[in-house]
Parts: sequence; C-alpha cells; structure tokens
Amino acid sequence: MGKIPDMVPVSDFRQDAAAVLRKLQSGTGPLVVTQRGRAVAVMQSIDAYEKQERERELLRLLAAGEREIAAGEGHSLADVMKEADALLGEDAS
Repeated sequence: MGKIPDMVPVSDFRQDAAAVLRKLQSGTGPLVVTQRGRAVAVMQSIDAYEKQERERELLRLLAAGEREIAAGEGHSLADVMKEADALLGEDAS
C-alpha cells in the first residue's frame, strides 16, 4: 500500500496559497485538497508531473511493443539496439 498523501483544506489553500505551494515543491508527493472533509483535487509539483508523464509515455510504448510482438510485428533486437545506440550517440553530442 502506498503512502497516504498530505491533505490541505481548501480554506487553508485560499488563506496561504504560497505556503501550500512551497510545501508542495519541497515535498515528495502530491497534496490532496479537501473541501468539507472530502478530497476534491490533487496537486503536484511540475517536476513530479513531468516525471510521471515520462514514465506514462514509456509504459505506453512498452504496451504498444507488447501488442506488436503478439501480432507478429515489430523489429529485431539488432535493429532496436542499433537505433538505441544512434539515439544515445545523438544525446552525447
């Protein structure tokens, strides 16, 4: 089971948004905004959001690859490694 995220009442957010945003930026996880005791929104730092989006895209690509393999499509390992080496070589320059 994952860690329970920090919660902040919407009234606290309204009163001191800057402090809530500082807490969000310095924290490790998202903040859940509550209204009348119920969760209504989730906030996270831009760094965490971007990391999550990169991971989600990687998972989409892996799932697409699995579907290609199941359908008998795709590329050989040698071709994939050659393309990966080319991409990594571009990043190094």
